[in-house]
Amino acid sequence: MLQLYAVPQFPEGVIFQQDCASPHYGNIVREFLDATFPQRWIGRGAVVVWPPRSPDITPSDFYSWSYVKQHVYSERINDINHLKQRITDVIHSVTPDALTRVWEELDYRLDVCRATNGAHIKLR
Repeated sequence: MLQLYAVPQFPEGVIFQQDCASPHYGNIVREFLDATFPQRWIGRGAVVVWPPRSPDITPSDFYSWSYVKQHVYSERINDINHLKQRITDVIHSVTPDALTRVWEELDYRLDVCRATNGAHIKLR
């Protein structure tokens, strides 16, 4: 999916953040990332070091996945092609206004992190 669908849509010079899930840590994945994003990918085993991520300040965690799952599974899925189409339709349904609200929420969450000096917090 990354090689065939996602990467061709990325703008030139993008920095890719890998989620470090065990299946995504295999040699073949890291070799692909090294070749595709030389010195421009973040994750376990990467040249670029990045602090551990927090789901509370990662928009894909606090917004995207729940939005997609909620809307994809709002109707019965018949087969893999139907699932793929539902995911595509839901991703395309995200409006610029929704993305603006996500960035406002991210800004709020970062403010909380700064105000608490990075202490452990639980957000909404």
